[in-house]
Amino acid sequence: MPDFKFPDFPDNNKSLLRKYLTEDIFNQLAGLKTSNNFTLEKAIKSGVENPDSGVGIYAGDAESYTLFAPIFDPIIEDYHKFTASDSHNSDMKPPEAAWSNPDKEGKYILSTRIRVGRNLADMPLGPAISTAQRNEVENRASIALMNLPDELKGRYYRLSNLSDEERQKLVEDHFLFKSGDRFLESAGLNRDWPEGRGIFHNTDKTFLVWVNEEDQLRIISMQMGGDIFEVFSRLCKAVDSLSKSMSFLQSKHLGYITSCPTNLGTAMRASVHIKLPKLADRQDLFKKITDEHYLQIRGIHGEHTESAEPIFDISNKRRLGVTEVELIRGLYDGILALINKEKSF
Repeated sequence: MPDFKFPDFPDNNKSLLRKYLTEDIFNQLAGLKTSNNFTLEKAIKSGVENPDSGVGIYAGDAESYTLFAPIFDPIIEDYHKFTASDSHNSDMKPPEAAWSNPDKEGKYILSTRIRVGRNLADMPLGPAISTAQRNEVENRASIALMNLPDELKGRYYRLSNLSDEERQKLVEDHFLFKSGDRFLESAGLNRDWPEGRGIFHNTDKTFLVWVNEEDQLRIISMQMGGDIFEVFSRLCKAVDSLSKSMSFLQSKHLGYITSCPTNLGTAMRASVHIKLPKLADRQDLFKKITDEHYLQIRGIHGEHTESAEPIFDISNKRRLGVTEVELIRGLYDGILALINKEKSF
């Protein structure tokens, strides 16, 4: 690609891509392509077009992480503190002894939400997938979702077939995902929108799956209140059930493979929305407690938002190199510590 040249990053670009992409690495990788025709140019397109990217690189398939290892490895090590020689273990089995609700009186935790990303083992990732492959993923996913057991049973909605009434209902329930994210757009993840995309939710609206958003499956368990163990147990049951009819992409080194390297490993984000008016005025102490438990503080509308104080979104920082059970236990212990500190003032 003669017009593909080393990026001219603006001074305000603080991404990990800019930090680690040297001209030597660029020249080494620029002419390579994976078996799915995914190239370095496609991998870094989002980071080049969006100078405010935090990471700035996406994978098109599992092979991307090995073929383009000279750029992916240092980014993964910087973000996850996880080296190229490390291995990842998974544990999606809730302990037999349940953890009690850290907020039994319901004074602090408004809601709990835990999700994992999954991609099919025999398909490229979203940035490199073809239209036909994406449609096949949706078809296979919709069949698997309609055969879930018990409390997980529900309804699947194809985005391309939504009626105005169905669309409005999904918006009201905060279930509908949309195109338009410029980072995903640049990465090629919004192609053919809304074809090949869908949403599933169970009757109780405590279990939700997004099909072909950033990952091929975003599997979500959620409910009001703070019963973290119950939410995690439901998620484990769902993932186990889906795994019986779908094989997910993973490796011994990186765990579950995702298009964005920040989600590798467990591909899990576990969070609570929590009201902490007193800690809100003690930000140093607030951050000290969350840092001790490897948690991060966000605004309640997600990444890149400010908190509508005193309500905060608290979630796990780590994803790679720790198991799912360890992450959930870290969230539980951290939330309990925050509540106890809030009570102490």
